[in-house]
Amino acid sequence: MLLENGKVDDAIVTLERAINVNPSTGQSYYYLAEAWLKKGNLSQAAEFNRLAAMYLREDPDWINRVDDQREKIGFR
Repeated sequence: MLLENGKVDDAIVTLERAINVNPSTGQSYYYLAEAWLKKGNLSQAAEFNRLAAMYLREDPDWINRVDDQREKIGFR
C-alpha cells in the first residue's frame, strides 16, 4: 500500500522490519526490490530480486512475477 501511494522510503523501512521479523518471506524481498526499482537503485533492486527468487522458487505464480521484475531491472 505504501508503494502504491508513492511512499517509497516508508515502504523500505516497513519491509526491512518485516524481513527482520521473518527473513524467509519471499514476498517482502520482492516488494523491497520494487521499492528500490522505484528509487532507481538497480543494484539494490537486483539483490532483493535475487533473494525473492531464492525464497519463492517453489511458487509458480510468484516466480513469474520475480522473473518479470528481473527483466524490468535489466538483469537476466
